[in-house]
Amino acid sequence: MHTTGTGLPAAGGCELHDAGIDWDAVRVPRVLGLTALDILGPRSGAVIDDGHALYWFLPLGTVDGWEGESTRLLTAGGSLTVPPARRTQGPGPYWRICPGDTNWHTEPAALRAAIEDALDARVRNTP
Repeated sequence: MHTTGTGLPAAGGCELHDAGIDWDAVRVPRVLGLTALDILGPRSGAVIDDGHALYWFLPLGTVDGWEGESTRLLTAGGSLTVPPARRTQGPGPYWRICPGDTNWHTEPAALRAAIEDALDARVRNTP
């Protein structure tokens, strides 16, 4: 998997890459995303953490019809700041789960279910 796109340099060795070429992505607010990541466990592909949100990579074209609460889709026309390989802590964007040669993508239905379960857990835990 290559992150083709603009490849424009950003701070700290990060690069800005276009979505909708090799992958689409889903942005989830950080607290909700961390819960969803716990639910997904080893079923998760690569995940970027920018301190405010988590970003999952999905196979190109698989976000059609996605209507997840608290999520934002990154498709053609969108872009994402991608950290250098193996950067696993900030400051700045870093890999919460590093990509390998074959584990960039997360299965969309599994991610959607994990986000829904995380939202349900948040509602149950609200006083």
